[in-house]
Amino acid sequence: MTGKTVTKNEAKLLCAKPGIQLIKAGTYKLNELSELRGTPNLKGQIVDVPLTTEKAPLTMGYFALQPSEDYSADFDFIEIKVVTSGTMIVRDVEGNRYVGEVGDVLVFSPNTTVIFDGESNGEAVYFKNVEVNPSYL
Repeated sequence: MTGKTVTKNEAKLLCAKPGIQLIKAGTYKLNELSELRGTPNLKGQIVDVPLTTEKAPLTMGYFALQPSEDYSADFDFIEIKVVTSGTMIVRDVEGNRYVGEVGDVLVFSPNTTVIFDGESNGEAVYFKNVEVNPSYL
């Protein structure tokens, strides 16, 4: 894999500057809920990952790509894609390639051009801090 994978030590505000980040499943150590809640028999874990301090609308959607041709999209908002099946392959304008597999998270920061690779063959759930696009309804 080329490109940058985010580690916990780098996780201040993930969207502080333009770019693409790939967070591989298992990157973050989850905190034990039993310790946080003072409930010894509780079995569960949690971790918050800060993206931005801005408050804006939040939209959720589903996204799928089948092998075809590359296309690019300009992001002027934060979008998070959680790969739910298959593989999502993206590149930035510098040519860095990011391969998201099931359970991985792709983070697109504002002022970023993302090239969706024609090799992609997968599905994702996404969240973006912008109002819905009426043509996508």
